[in-house]
Amino acid sequence: MEKINTLKMKGVTRRFGNTTALHDFHLEMSGGQFVTLLGPSGCGKSTALNCLAGLLDLSDGEILLNDRPIQDVAAEKRGFGMVFQNYALFPHLSVERNVGYGLELRRVPKAEREKRVRSALELVHLAEFGKRYPGQLSGGQQQRLAIARTVVLEPALLLLDEPLSNLDANLRNEMRIELKRIHSELNLTTVYVTHDQSEAMSLSDIVVVMRNGHIEQIGSPQEIYNQPKSPFVAHFMGYINRLPATILGKENGYWLIETANGTQLLGSSTNEETNWQPGQKVVALIRPDETIAEPQAETNRLIGHVQLVEYVGRAYESLVLLTGQGGTQLLAHSGRRQNSGDQIEISIDPDRLLLFSADETENIESTLMQSEPKVRVER
Repeated sequence: MEKINTLKMKGVTRRFGNTTALHDFHLEMSGGQFVTLLGPSGCGKSTALNCLAGLLDLSDGEILLNDRPIQDVAAEKRGFGMVFQNYALFPHLSVERNVGYGLELRRVPKAEREKRVRSALELVHLAEFGKRYPGQLSGGQQQRLAIARTVVLEPALLLLDEPLSNLDANLRNEMRIELKRIHSELNLTTVYVTHDQSEAMSLSDIVVVMRNGHIEQIGSPQEIYNQPKSPFVAHFMGYINRLPATILGKENGYWLIETANGTQLLGSSTNEETNWQPGQKVVALIRPDETIAEPQAETNRLIGHVQLVEYVGRAYESLVLLTGQGGTQLLAHSGRRQNSGDQIEISIDPDRLLLFSADETENIESTLMQSEPKVRVER
C-alpha cells in the first residue's frame, strides 16, 4: 500500500437530500499521526470518516493522498482499513480464518498468509485463540480480533468508528492502552471517531472537535483541554460551571470581571485577540475539579452554601448555591467532606477561569443540552 506522507481533506461537504451533514471540512494530517474526531452524536464525525474511507461520495471538496486526489477512487482501492463499531466478524469462521479472510480474497500465497495471520494475532495477544470462534471470545477479545483482521492487510490508513463504545468501562480502559500500543508498534496513520473525551485525550496526537457538521477546534489534546476556543468546546471538555459577569477592564494581565453581587474576579480569555470593553457581558466557565472549596489565595474567592455532596473517588464534589448571585450554583471539589447547609468559600485560579462573551454562550444553549459531557475528564 502507498505510504502516507500527507493526507488532506479540503472543503469536504456531504449532503443527504436537503440536509448537510458535513460542512466545508478541512483537515490535514501527516503519516504516523493519531487523529481523533470528537463530538456529540449527530455532529458529523462518522460522516467525515465514511467520506475518507470512500463509503460515502462527496457532495463537494476533495481528498488528497500525498497530493493526489482520491475522492473518486473506490473504497477497496484506497488501501485503507476500517474497524466498525459492531466488529462485523464472521461467526462461522475461526479466529484464524476471520483474520486471514481478506488475504484469501487477495489470493495471498498460503505460506505468507499464515505468517501474516500469526503475526497479527500475536500483535493483539490472541495467538492462543486461533482455533476458537468469535462467539467463544469476550467483548475485548472480539474487539482485538476486529483490529487484527484489519491490520493484517497492512493498510496505509487505519479508520476506527467508535470501536470501544460496546465495551464496559474496564475493558474500554484496557483497549485504549492496546490501541495506543498497536499504533506505536506499527506507526499506523490512524483516524479515530469517538464521543468520549477521555479516549480522545489519551490516544491522540491531534483532536478535531466537531459540532453540527462543522469543525469547532483542532489542536493537541493539551490545547483542547486547557485552551478551548469556544464555549461549546469548553463545555464539552467539562467546563460546566457557569458564572455570568460583566467586564470591568484589565488587571495584571487578566480580565477583571464583576459578578451579580459585586464580587470582583480575575479571569482569562483563550483568544489573544479578545478586546472586550467595560460593561460587556460575559460568562465565566470553569471545571468542577478546578473549583476548589478551600481558599488558596486572597483573590478570586466566592461564598456559598452547600446543597448536596457526592464522593467522586479522590475528592468530594459539592453543589454550592452562591450567595447573592441570582441562584447561580457551582460544583466545587474538596479533600474533606462538606455538610449540607455549610457556608464555604470557593477559590478559583484566574488562569483556569475562562471567559466567553455572553452572546457566544447563548447561541449554543440547545447544543450544550444535547452533548452530555463527561464532567471528570482526567488528564
